[in-house]
Amino acid sequence: MNQKALKTLEYDKIIEQLASYASSPLGRKKCLELVPSSSLSQITRMQHETHDALTRLFKKGHISFGDAKDIRGALKRLEIGSSMNITELLQTAALLENTARVKAYGRRENADQTPDSLEDLFETLEPLTLLSTEIRRCILSEDEISDDASPNLRRIRRSIKSCEEKIHSQLISLVNGSYRTYLQDAVITMRDGRYCIPIKSEYKGQVPGMVHDQSSTGSTFFVEPMAVVKLNNDIRELEIEEAKEIEVILSTLSAQADLHRDEIRYDLENMVELDFIFARAALAMEQNANEPIFNTEGKIHLRKARHPLINAKKVVPIDLSLGEDFDLLIVTGPNTGGKTVSLKTVGLLTLMGQSGLHIPALDRSSLSVFDEVYADIGDEQSIEQSLSTFSSHMTNVVSFLDKADRNSLVLFDELGAGTDPTEGAALAIAILSTLHERGIRTMATTHYSELKIYALSTPGVENACCEFDVETLSPTYRLLVGVPGKSNAFAISSKLGLPDYIINKAKDEISEQDESFEDVLTTLEQNRITLEREKEELARTRAEVESLKQSLAKNQEQIDARKEKMISNATEEAQRILREAKEYADQTMRDFQKFGKENVSVREMEQKRTALREKMNKLDKKKAKEVPKRTGNLRPQDLHLGDAVKVLSMNLKGTVSTRPDSKGNLFVQMGIMRTKVHISDLVLIDEAVITGPSISRTSSGKSKLSKAATISTEINLLGKTVDEAVAELDKYLDDAYLSHLPSVRVVHGKGTGALRKGIHNYLRRQKHVADFHLAEFGEGDAGVTIVTFKK
Repeated sequence: MNQKALKTLEYDKIIEQLASYASSPLGRKKCLELVPSSSLSQITRMQHETHDALTRLFKKGHISFGDAKDIRGALKRLEIGSSMNITELLQTAALLENTARVKAYGRRENADQTPDSLEDLFETLEPLTLLSTEIRRCILSEDEISDDASPNLRRIRRSIKSCEEKIHSQLISLVNGSYRTYLQDAVITMRDGRYCIPIKSEYKGQVPGMVHDQSSTGSTFFVEPMAVVKLNNDIRELEIEEAKEIEVILSTLSAQADLHRDEIRYDLENMVELDFIFARAALAMEQNANEPIFNTEGKIHLRKARHPLINAKKVVPIDLSLGEDFDLLIVTGPNTGGKTVSLKTVGLLTLMGQSGLHIPALDRSSLSVFDEVYADIGDEQSIEQSLSTFSSHMTNVVSFLDKADRNSLVLFDELGAGTDPTEGAALAIAILSTLHERGIRTMATTHYSELKIYALSTPGVENACCEFDVETLSPTYRLLVGVPGKSNAFAISSKLGLPDYIINKAKDEISEQDESFEDVLTTLEQNRITLEREKEELARTRAEVESLKQSLAKNQEQIDARKEKMISNATEEAQRILREAKEYADQTMRDFQKFGKENVSVREMEQKRTALREKMNKLDKKKAKEVPKRTGNLRPQDLHLGDAVKVLSMNLKGTVSTRPDSKGNLFVQMGIMRTKVHISDLVLIDEAVITGPSISRTSSGKSKLSKAATISTEINLLGKTVDEAVAELDKYLDDAYLSHLPSVRVVHGKGTGALRKGIHNYLRRQKHVADFHLAEFGEGDAGVTIVTFKK
């Protein structure tokens, strides 16, 4: 990929952002060296790696790959028999320790989990715990080797300490004894690694020993008394022996590292590669980016694409297609309208995608693999080369025409600008038609009306414009494909206060053909705005109808299921009654036949008849219990909240949700349905009365627990649609209110906010809800709504 396009499209700034997410120097270096690829297999592999790393970040959070140092030079020295120094061994231990953490991070949570593209990289990591533990045991820091590194080292250091103690004892006795009057200060000091005492210059001859130093004033000599010379010599010999032993220890550790040289090298390479991959994933997370779909057919389709270098709160997403129905797109419109941003967005996202980076666009966006991207954007004027803006642009155009082919993407900003408008427009048309004839995917911005007409009249060429609001004199930055843009010069000038007579004179200067063309564009723009508004309204209406349709279908399914269950229960009950009646009838016939053949007393026959009558009376009583308690007209004072009633017109049972109004209308909750009915359509039935957290008794004497005994103070609506959630919440709030709960928690999650918005809209319409608000930090935050009922 040519460097000029990378610089023009600000690809280097994206790479700098990418490098900031790498945690190791080698990882950052690899990020900075990333360039777009033209190999579809490599691009696909890198995109899958980025996707899988992003999935792991969402599931497990971020992972650091450590400040891994480049120890490849030290590993190379091991091959020729050299040893590592203390710093290199510590860097090796740090690499292995972080390898262990990363390997643990990469393990699958369960055996059934499908392996992803990063599985092999994590699996091939070798922590070499024994080696890193041994290095840490022997080396405490870059300046300190542990006494436990070897028995010999421990013995040597113990001997050094013993000699030092003897020297201190000797010198202290001299300082506090016979040499006291000769001393400048009563201290023991070190000179050239040997213990000395400070002697006044005039007493230097009184103290036998070796002079090692003199003060700057010459008044003090630092003398090593003869009594401790041998001990100092012993310490020097022991220190030399200690240094040799440390070399032996480092050599031993290096030999152990050499046994695993290849594993360490692979660990380093894999850790750098994982750092590089997870940096791409972290950038995708920051940009809210998605994996694009790639093709080799020159087709680009971007859905709500955003320029990654513009503030996410300010950037306006664009929808754009190129290479399917047309291979040349000409973008027109006023300055500051977003034409150049649209051009750069297409180019930069193409470069990012071919570098294995996700792009800030909606999923199912697609990109094509191009061998080269050529971009002529911005003011190319060069004083050093004595080139004007037009000359510089033409130099680029000549280069593009010479090198571009069907596997190239060409981007022009203000093609033909910087010279006579008539000639510039003619040149632009000639250049674009040449690229179009060669089948090269091209996108260009322009002000020339001639190019708008060329796009309208040429197959395979399409117009686009950046929308501009004349009323507010500001661009909306929306890219509209298929619509040529207006210059709006007259309208903008009029809004800014330019007199009408000047504007009219200007209109007289343009040709009738140009004026009529601008009028056509104005009409097209007005029609487009009208159609868009109607389309949005139609989409909203269609969504509402679909929602109602789904709700009705669900209610119908529940009603049908309940109806089938009732019919099934009734059929079973009828069969049972028939069986019992048949059994009694058969038994009665047998008894009467027996009475006719045998001499049976009248008393025994009467007992049988009485037993049959009692059985029939029991059935009558049971049937009477199933009949509603009242069948007459109810009065408003007969009904209370929570009373069990039957809606005669629907043949369904329910509970009273509200008191009757002045017209006798009230709401009855029947399962998930809450219906408004008239009091004359209701009868009370023998069910538990829900009044509070207590036990109430029915007329049959049976005890039933009220709902407050089991109802929860929280409802979980996660994963439900708005319609499903509202239906379930409606029933739950009625039960909670009737159970006298002061407040409840509604868990809806954060997500896109659509579920929360739908629930809040529903709560605003509920008369028995006094207040609702989002939970505090630590109680669920924006994912939970607290609902307080009226008292």
